[in-house]
Amino acid sequence: MTAGGAGAGAGPRAVGGALPDRAWWVALAGLPGMGPARLRALREALAPEEAWRVVASGRAHLVPAVAAASGGRAGEVAARWARAAADLDVGERWRAHAHLGVSLLGEPGHPARVADDPEPPVVLFSDGDRGALAGPTVAVVGTRRCTRAGAELAVELGLACARAGVRVVSGLAVGIDAAAHRGALAAGEGAAPPVAVVGTGLDVVYPARSRSLWEAVAASGVVLSEHPLGTGPARWRFPARNRLVAALADAVVVVESPRTGGSMYTVDEALRRDRPVLAVPGPVRSAASSGTNWLLSQGAAVATGPEDVLAALGVAPEPTAGGPVLDPRPPPTGDGRRVLRALGWAPAGLDTLARRTGLGLGPLAVALDRLESDGWVHRDAGQIERRGRP
Repeated sequence: MTAGGAGAGAGPRAVGGALPDRAWWVALAGLPGMGPARLRALREALAPEEAWRVVASGRAHLVPAVAAASGGRAGEVAARWARAAADLDVGERWRAHAHLGVSLLGEPGHPARVADDPEPPVVLFSDGDRGALAGPTVAVVGTRRCTRAGAELAVELGLACARAGVRVVSGLAVGIDAAAHRGALAAGEGAAPPVAVVGTGLDVVYPARSRSLWEAVAASGVVLSEHPLGTGPARWRFPARNRLVAALADAVVVVESPRTGGSMYTVDEALRRDRPVLAVPGPVRSAASSGTNWLLSQGAAVATGPEDVLAALGVAPEPTAGGPVLDPRPPPTGDGRRVLRALGWAPAGLDTLARRTGLGLGPLAVALDRLESDGWVHRDAGQIERRGRP
C-alpha cells in the first residue's frame, strides 16, 4: 500500500531519518482508541512505516484485519486516527521514550511470558528491571473495597511469596492489589522483586494516591504497560491490563472480590491460559467474599494462607528459624473473647455486636477498647473489623 494525502504526522518530520520499527509502533499505539487488538491487526497486515502511512492517510479501515477489529465503526476510527496522526511527530515521540525499556513483539527483549500469549502486546514499555520477570510468579488480586482482614492477608501473601522467591504480580490498584505489593516490598533485600502491570502510560500514575507505591515497585522490580507516555486512564484499558496480569502469572490468587469486576476478568483470562486459580474463603454474608466463595463452589483451589499458594506453585516456603511464629498478641479473655467470637471476620457495627453478645454498651465498649489496644480489632467510621495476625 502507498499513502496518499497524509497529514503532517506522515510528512518529512516523521519519515526522515532512520527510525527503528519500534518508533512507528510506539506512535501508532498512542492514537485514540488504539487498543491491543487493533494494533495487532495492523502489525499482522503491514510493515511498521507502511502502517503509519496508511493510518495517517485515513485509509486504515481498508485493511480487512483492522476493519474486523473495529466492527461497524471502522471508518469513524480510521478518521480519528488520521486526525491525531496529522499532529504527531514520530521522531519526537520516539525520543520521548528513550529513557524507558521499550520492546517489540518478536524482538529478543520482549518477555517470553507475553510473547507466547494468545493476545500478546505489540509493544511493551517498562520502568525498572525486566529481569524481575525471571522466576516463579503469582498474581494476587482482589477488590478495591476490601476489608481490613482481606488487606492484611494480601500483605501476608505478598510478604511470604516474595521471601520464598516468588514474584508478586498485580495491577497497582488500591485495595488488595496494593496490599499484596506492600507485602512484597516489605520482604526486603534478597526477596523476589515485585511486578506491576498498569493501564496507563508510565508517566500517568492512576490512582494518584498510589504514586509512592508505584515508585517503590519500579525501584525494586518493574512496572509494565503496553501504552505510551501520556496515555490516561480509560475503562476499556483495565480489562486489557488484567489479561497481561494473568499472562505473566504462574497462578492467580483472588483474596476478596464480588461476583463481577476486574478480579473476575483476571480469573477468566487465567483460565483461558490454563493457569491455576486459588480463592480465599470468606464469610457468606460478606459482599467482599461473594466472588471468592462462588469461585470455590466452582472448583477453585482453596487459599487460606501462604502455604497453600506456595504449594500450588511447587515452591517451598522460606524456613523460619526456631519453628513457627506464634501470635504475639495477648489472648482475649472474658468479654473480649465473647466479642471476638461474635464479630467473626466480617465488619459489624456496635449495635450488631451488642445484639450478638447480649452485652450492654458500657461493657461492650470496654471490651472493644482492650481488643483494639491489643491489636485484635480495628474501628473505623462506626464499623468494627477483626485484624489478622501481625
